[in-house]
Amino acid sequence: MKSYKIAILTACIIWSNPAVSADEPELATEVAVQTGKIAKASLHRYVMAFGTVEPEPATGGKPAAGSKIAAPVAGILTQSHCEEGQQVKKGALLFELDTRSADALIAKAEVAVEFAQKNFARKQQLNVTDNISRKLYDEAELLLQTARQDLLNAKTQRELLQIKAPLSGTVAAIHFKVGEAVSSSTVLADLVDLDRLDIAIHVPSPEAFALRLGQAAEITIDSAGSDPIQQGKLDFIGAQVDPLTDTVLVRATLSKASGFRPGQFVKVRIVVEERPERLAVPVESVATRDGVSLIAVVDGDNAKQKIIKPGLRDGNLIEISGEGLQEGMTIVTQGVYGLPPETRIRVLK
Repeated sequence: MKSYKIAILTACIIWSNPAVSADEPELATEVAVQTGKIAKASLHRYVMAFGTVEPEPATGGKPAAGSKIAAPVAGILTQSHCEEGQQVKKGALLFELDTRSADALIAKAEVAVEFAQKNFARKQQLNVTDNISRKLYDEAELLLQTARQDLLNAKTQRELLQIKAPLSGTVAAIHFKVGEAVSSSTVLADLVDLDRLDIAIHVPSPEAFALRLGQAAEITIDSAGSDPIQQGKLDFIGAQVDPLTDTVLVRATLSKASGFRPGQFVKVRIVVEERPERLAVPVESVATRDGVSLIAVVDGDNAKQKIIKPGLRDGNLIEISGEGLQEGMTIVTQGVYGLPPETRIRVLK
């Protein structure tokens, strides 16, 4: 009981003597942060889209870079002179269909030509001595011309059974085996010039208004985001919107030996705006409170908030503008959220 009274008495003395608390030093708040610099950088605005690698279409007088090798007539596939992945030259023999019927027609036509030639030769001899009418002479000549044309047609039909490469390229796929029957226009193989590929990009129509021919297109294969593995340029912008997908078809070039393959799915980032030499800071250094954007500028051991106007964002950088901001100023990069308007800081190494 006695100790309880002493404690009450001590508390009353301290309360009644404000000088005791007033003389105590005020504790200063110190916040641990990481810092960086305001820098100048070239910032870009992008249109993001997905595309598919395709052979170049026929444009500007240039033939298409890809072809579906089709059978011109129905028949049996008897020989294949190529394999998948093989590079072939234009005019190389790729496939042969059964030629037995065509060979028989050629043999028959050759016999007809031989007969017509002998018949016409006799008529010519008789014509020298005027022992033949003009009508018989003309009929023999016409018969020879017809026989020769029939032989030419038979050989042409046989040539159709030998299917050759319409362009130099790589045999990307073969769809039939020797011994199988094929019909007219059946696709036997796909032939692609791998040095002439482009990307068919489907850009959402609201973003297509910013596109211009010649704009750079950065191409990656990782949809989750990675460094571009190649850069092309827009060389075609479609004139209409696909009503099913609400997208515009755009094409971008690829360099020779790009390493891409037809049908490959890629991510494309098209540069539609460039802002050089702009003040920029890391995105995490900008805090927003009540609709106002702020950064914390470091001065010695103190950090003071400044109101800024954010601009274009490019990756981890964001453009800023505001009164008194200069390149090289030190700012808080990590730890800016929760900072008071002005406070002491301790920079983490």
